[in-house]
Amino acid sequence: MLDTFYAVKINTTQTFDSKGKRLAITRLKASPLTVAQVKTKAKDGYHALKCSFPKTLKKSYLKEIILADLPTQKTGDTIKVADIFKPGDSLKASGLSIGRGFSGAMKRHGFHGGPKTHGQSDRQRSPGSIGMRTTPGRVWKGHRMAGHYGHETKTIMNLSVFNIDEAKSILTVIGTVPGSRNTLIKLCLN
Repeated sequence: MLDTFYAVKINTTQTFDSKGKRLAITRLKASPLTVAQVKTKAKDGYHALKCSFPKTLKKSYLKEIILADLPTQKTGDTIKVADIFKPGDSLKASGLSIGRGFSGAMKRHGFHGGPKTHGQSDRQRSPGSIGMRTTPGRVWKGHRMAGHYGHETKTIMNLSVFNIDEAKSILTVIGTVPGSRNTLIKLCLN
């Protein structure tokens, strides 16, 4: 059974449900996927569909959806978002988070910094001590310090399908998904 779909994030906004409750929603461009290749366990060692969908006018994404059973789709078939999801379905969304470049320890790890008194006039945003004395005489691996922050694959669970506009190929999800605009998002049923 096909339970995965790929879409591109348009934006995050808000709307109101029928009871007047405000909801944070994310709109995704869910263009139909075109099956480019069918992989079978006998030939490739696993069942999968290799699908393409437009990235820009001249370029397209090529992604693989792994399946548990033999797929019923053939090469050249199109898969629409309404074939897999319906309003009310529970989803999980995976994508690259927004990159924030090289960040300090306070921004990256939430450190509180040093005191503003007792002679510390220039160390308020310092991470503090990073090691011990002669033994071990080095900084332990995995120590939380300044460095590259963001641009990691994040998964958000328990999102809900709010609406599917088949004419415009727009999927609306209740909740926020990772990444900035035009980020590729992988959607799976929970």
